Amino acid sequence: MSTIPDAAELAAGPGPPPGGGAVARNTAIFSGATGLSRIAGLAREIVAASYFGTTAAASAFTIAYLVPNLIANLFANAVLSAAFVPVFTDLLQRERKEEALRLARTLFWVMLLALGAITLVFILAAGVIMPLITGFNHSTNTLTVGLSRVLFPVVLLLGLNGLLLGILQSYDRFTIQAISPAVWNLVTIVLLVVLHTRFHGENKIYALAIGILAATVVQFLVALAALRRMHFDLRFSFDWRDRRVKQVFALMLPIMIGLGIVNLDQLINSLFGTLVSAEAPRAIDNAFRLYMLPQGLFSVAVATVLFPALSRMASRRDAASMRRALGVGMRQINLLLIPSATFMLVLTTPIVRLVYERGHFTPHSTHLASIALFWFAFSLPFGGVNLLLTRTFFAVQRPWIPTRLAAINIVVDVIVSVGLYKPLGIAGLVIGTVAANAVMTVLQLVRLRDGFDGRLEGAQTTMVTARIALASALLAAASWVVWYLLDHLLGRALPAQIVSVGGAAAAGLWLYSRAVLAMRVPEAHQVNRLIRAQLGRT
Repeated sequence: MSTIPDAAELAAGPGPPPGGGAVARNTAIFSGATGLSRIAGLAREIVAASYFGTTAAASAFTIAYLVPNLIANLFANAVLSAAFVPVFTDLLQRERKEEALRLARTLFWVMLLALGAITLVFILAAGVIMPLITGFNHSTNTLTVGLSRVLFPVVLLLGLNGLLLGILQSYDRFTIQAISPAVWNLVTIVLLVVLHTRFHGENKIYALAIGILAATVVQFLVALAALRRMHFDLRFSFDWRDRRVKQVFALMLPIMIGLGIVNLDQLINSLFGTLVSAEAPRAIDNAFRLYMLPQGLFSVAVATVLFPALSRMASRRDAASMRRALGVGMRQINLLLIPSATFMLVLTTPIVRLVYERGHFTPHSTHLASIALFWFAFSLPFGGVNLLLTRTFFAVQRPWIPTRLAAINIVVDVIVSVGLYKPLGIAGLVIGTVAANAVMTVLQLVRLRDGFDGRLEGAQTTMVTARIALASALLAAASWVVWYLLDHLLGRALPAQIVSVGGAAAAGLWLYSRAVLAMRVPEAHQVNRLIRAQLGRT
């Protein structure tokens, strides 16, 4: 069945806010679709790692991609996740659909002109900007500049795509948002494989940059096609008299600053990594991709699905429902990310070896990426909860609060990274991210608790999290024992690695699921009922 509404549905406006069951179903659907996208993304990273390893050229690409991606995230995330959705959803809730559609059209054309100009400026100035922010030698800097010029158009494309996905999200249509990254990754892989033989030496990395640019064009067209199926046209509109346009821009400023600060974490790791070694930026990025796999599967799914519901609750001033939704969301994230983090901690090197070690990705590359992944694992639950808490502030249209807290986050990150990158190398840089995320989580929880008059289901969440941590310790022990036995029995051939790591994951997951159900973790029973219901329908 199609998840895209027809014209009659659009004219009728959104239905009532989803209840707990609807949120759980939407989260499961989004997680499943996102899982396919993340697997495709992992396949892209595997292919790229086999071609380029952790070479200087690969690190040049990492920096060249992170800079425009950071700028794109400012606009895509600011409009999609923070400034646009609450305002658009509020208009729909008040049955003012024409105003909502006019707002969306005006923002589309404003972003097209503004981001187009920003993209052009950065392409022309890349030769000045990129050498200023890296510690590369001249030849690697030249490669970084060329790659960034190919990649800067993603700023415009991702910004516009974020707005289109925000419209779909406001109607609780998450399938396109979840599936389009899979299309993006598949297009990138195909073009990388086809084009890399057309270049020579370090210039082979241009195949990856071209693939990403073309894939981003396809991703934008997929979202545009979904809106056209809703009979949503983007004809030219420039209604500056609409006060909602000013409201969105007023919300965008603090959110852009806040999201920019948060997204600087990854860029800081890579830029300081150039001071550690030419290999460090790419090794950190390889580990970050593995770290983001459970983040994308679980925390992004929960936060994305809950965000429109939280925005509707905020519009109705339903504080009790918001507290409940936020508590359930945090516990769901902990239920899924704490065991993921412990699995990464105990099997860091086997995971990196299985995923990446082939072709130009050597055992030395595995060692570097494993160091980064080990420390990233500690940050996993904090990063997931932070995402949901930040979205909650955005839902109530109080963006300056997480912006101020994000500034503290980046200060902590820089201080710890500067203090530790020389003695600890890659580990010191990632520890900076862990410390910053932990501080951000605590500060956001304290501020939200104050905003909800001290009531945030903290006792229940703490009790449930303690049970999850205990069950995760059992998962870690079982996973390591099973991997150790299978590894010694089967050896290190690729099929043997798949069996040993996969067997360890299966054993750990089975024991963990039994443990959280036996300890009566409510969210675990909710997931169990959802799975049983879905199996009963098949």
